[in-house]
Parts: sequence; structure tokens; C-alpha cells
Amino acid sequence: MNKTVSINLGGLFFHIDEDAYQKLNRYFDAIRRSLSPDGKDEIMNDIESRIAELLTEKLKNDKQVVGFREVDEVMAVMGQPEDYRLDEETTQQQSHTYYTPGYNPTNSKKFYRDGDRALVSGVCAGISHYFRIDPLWIRIIFVISLFASFGTSVFIYILLWILIPKAITTTEKLEMTGEPINITNIEKKVKEEIDLLTGRLKDIDYNKFGNTVGNGAEQVGNAIGKVFMAIFKVLAKIIGAIITITAALTLGGMIITFIVVLFSTGINDTPWLQFADMANYTGVPMWVLAILALFAIGIPFFFLFLLGLKILVDNMRSIGSVAKYSLIGIWIFAVAFTIYLGMRQATRVGYDGKTVQKEQLAALKPGDTLKLKFRYNDYFVKTIDHNIPYKVTDDGNKNEVIYSNNISIIVLRTDQANPYLQIERVANGSSSSDARSIAEKIKYNFEFAGNTLILDNYLVTDVADKYRNQKVELYLYLPQGTVFTPDSTFEHYDQSDDAFFNLWWDGEHTYKMGRESVECLSCPENTEGEDYNDEVHQEKTVDETVSARINGSDVDIKISKDSIRFKTTNTTN
Repeated sequence: MNKTVSINLGGLFFHIDEDAYQKLNRYFDAIRRSLSPDGKDEIMNDIESRIAELLTEKLKNDKQVVGFREVDEVMAVMGQPEDYRLDEETTQQQSHTYYTPGYNPTNSKKFYRDGDRALVSGVCAGISHYFRIDPLWIRIIFVISLFASFGTSVFIYILLWILIPKAITTTEKLEMTGEPINITNIEKKVKEEIDLLTGRLKDIDYNKFGNTVGNGAEQVGNAIGKVFMAIFKVLAKIIGAIITITAALTLGGMIITFIVVLFSTGINDTPWLQFADMANYTGVPMWVLAILALFAIGIPFFFLFLLGLKILVDNMRSIGSVAKYSLIGIWIFAVAFTIYLGMRQATRVGYDGKTVQKEQLAALKPGDTLKLKFRYNDYFVKTIDHNIPYKVTDDGNKNEVIYSNNISIIVLRTDQANPYLQIERVANGSSSSDARSIAEKIKYNFEFAGNTLILDNYLVTDVADKYRNQKVELYLYLPQGTVFTPDSTFEHYDQSDDAFFNLWWDGEHTYKMGRESVECLSCPENTEGEDYNDEVHQEKTVDETVSARINGSDVDIKISKDSIRFKTTNTTN
């Protein structure tokens, strides 16, 4: 049974087999011996960090012990020290080249911002690494797009600045350029940075004592870069504040709504909850639907809230991968279940069904005027208005029912001898038969006494059937010549075609069923909004007499409603 030891490698803790630890230790010693003194410690730190990353990828959990196999695989990726010998002259030349000759375009690259060659944030330099284009061209394209897109590219730049991380470690810089992350490239990269820093120090001395013109130009360029950076930072802060405030208000509203729903489910006879539950056909409790809505909508706004805070706060800590992926998993489940419930909700009201009841109005005698009116039940409401789509109420016998004013009436002509009323009860359901079954349970009443037809302005149905768009459509068929008088309540429910029956709303009027349309017998001859026609104008013109002299004779022309008369009187010159 082998012993295990705990080690700290690149800031990460590992449990490693003792023999594997000895082999890994000898590997590190060999690397140290192969490195030159310049930058040895920094190179070793980067190599240890890279090896720690590789080991983390190969371990399935934190309790797994690193063995020979994992160490051998890491060494195969990193390579042996004796396989790599850097030529100092070549390294020095490469340190001043933007793209190293060892670059392999087949290696996988990652998007990073290049802070070493940045003018503002390193976005353009990072893009140039990824597509292997000189950063100058990327910057030129960006400047041109500022004018071509009317400033839209500024927001794209800020978004990339926020989303693309900056390459900080040597490993990230190698990933940015697509170079293999092994011992030789890490050593080469560190030496390049050392040489670059040394060159900058020499350039500073040179500029200080020799090239004042170049130094002034550099200062102007740096000043312009700082101005742009300040502008971008201010815009980023404003955008971050907007995102944070919007997301916070949305989350706050959703949490308050969820709490209200949660507590309302424990309170009986909550009006709005009953109203919502009548339209819930899924069978899922309202508090479950509230949780799904909170997760499906709230989690994206929570991440937006974190994004806004990250823009506002530079050193904000992450919530961690476990919390992040857990929230994403919950959100995926909530969205999937919400879609399923939405489809289920839609299928429960996907079909129409109706029942038809035909009632003869044979008691109406020829020559009688049919009177029409709607009535309301003062137990349910105290108004005739057509303003209640549905509500849950008590029917007076301690039974809960759904009450609705979803009533309509249409006046039509019939060739039959007697008038009749056709009552159609309509509802939605999961199938045609289900919808028809729900429609059959609609309770609706009317009364015909003498020459008066009294219609209920409401319907009642069972709570168990829920609200399935239950409604009653009335069709009043009248023979030609029938005279009828609807009262003022009729206008709330009349849905007739205006071209056939245009109901006047300025009081009660008497109408007569014609062959093509309904004629109003008591309406004013000139309606509001109608134009005078020539015929009406002529009928209302008063009698006039016009005198004229034609061929030496006096002629009186009398114009009346029905005729034009001429009277001639002979005169002498």
C-alpha cells in the first residue's frame, strides 16, 4: 500500500502517490537545471501553474490521488527538458517580432485581450492574435466603423471589453497566440517579456536623453489613449448602472409577486387567485407556477444583475462555478417545464364546441309589436352593463359558480311564418366532444310573455369546468314585416351587422323587418353624421313663385313640392 502526500502546486492542493511525487519532483529539478538564471523563478512558477491545470483536468474529483499515469501524461504534454534548447540569439530576435516563428496555426486558440500591446483595452490586439492579422488593420477597421455605424461599434467594443478576459498569465498568453503550452514556450515567453521590459527601460533612457521629438509624440499618443479609455470607462459605468438598476427592479418585482402568490394560496377566497385559477387548465398549483416563473425569468435577470455589478465594481468576486452551473441547470429545467405546461394549457382549449336550442315565439300575433329587453340578476350584480368576462361567486345556495356577461344577440330575417329565438351555448375544450360537454352545462334563461321577450344578460356554469371561454350567442329570426322595439338595455349586447340592422343609441325606437334590411320607423329623417341628399332637400323646400318676361309676355312660374305651374299674362308694348 503506497503512501500519499499533499502538495501545493500552483496554488492548488493535490493528493499524490509518494512514488509519483518523487518522479514529479525529479522532473521539476531537471527543468530547473536546464533553465538559465535569468527569470528562472518566474518560469518555474508558470510551469507549475500549467502542470496544476493539466492535473486538474485529468482528475475527476478532489479526492482522487495523482498517480504515475497522470504524471506521465503531463510530462508527455510538457515535454522533457533535454528536448528543448533555446538559442539565445534566436530568442533575442524573436523578442522583437510580433508573431513568433514557432506559431502553429493548427493549435487551438482562445480569445484574450492583449494588455501588453494595448492602446485602450487590448481588444484589437487580441482579435489580431486570433485571426493572425496585424493589429494596425484591426484598429483602422474599428475607426472607420465608428463613422459607418454612427457610433454603434463603440458599444460592440465595450461589450467585447467586458466579455473577453485579459491574458495575464504566461499560459493565457500562449493560448492567445495558439502556441503549445510546454517548457520551451513558457521559457521563451518569459524571456521575451524580460527582454521587452529591458528594452523599454533602455528606450526610456534613450528618449530621455536623445529623442525628445519621439518622446513628445509618444506622450500625445498616450494622452489620446487615456482620453478614449476614460470615455469608454464612463460609458461602461453608465451601461452597467442601467443594467444593474433594471435587473434589480425586475428581480424585486418578481420576488414580491412570488411572495404574494405564495401567501395568497394559504388564504381562502382570494379574488384574484380564484380569477387566475379558473384559467389554469394544467392542474398544477399556482404556487408551483409562480416558482417556475421566478426561475425561468428571474435567473437571466440575476445574471444580468451580476454583469452590471461586474462592470461597476472592478474587483468583484465571482459567485463560483458550482452556483453558476446550478442556476443554469435550474433555469433549463424551469424553461423546459414551462414550455410543457404552456403546450398542455393550449391543448385544453384548442377545440370549439356548442349546443343549439331553438325556441318558437308563436305567441306573437300578426300586427303586434315585439318588445325586446335584457335583465340582470340583482343577486349577482346590480347593473345591466356588459363588463364582467367571468368571476367566481356564490349562487345563493352555497354553491360556487362562474358568472359571466359574455352574451351577444344578432337580429336576422327568416322566411318562416313565425319568429323564433336560436340559443347557442359555446365553449372551448381539449376536443370537440369535451367542448360540447362543457357547453351543455351552461345555464341560461329567457322569458317570452305576451309580446315581450325578456333575455338574461348573464350565464352561469360550474366551477369544476373552469373558464373555457363560455358564452351564449342569441340569434333572433324575424319574418318580413315584423315590427319590434328594443329597449335601452339591448345596445349592450347587440352584435348585428350595421348594414342590416343599425341600432340607434339615442333612445327607444320602433323598427320593421324588411326584405334586405331593418327599417327604423321612428328615427329622425336626418341622422347625426349623414349628409343631406338632393331628394330630401327638395322635399323640404317651401313653395316659391318666380316671375319672368318671355317674348313680351309676363310669365309666373310657381314651384311646389309636387308640380311646377306656369301662368302667362299678355301685355302690350
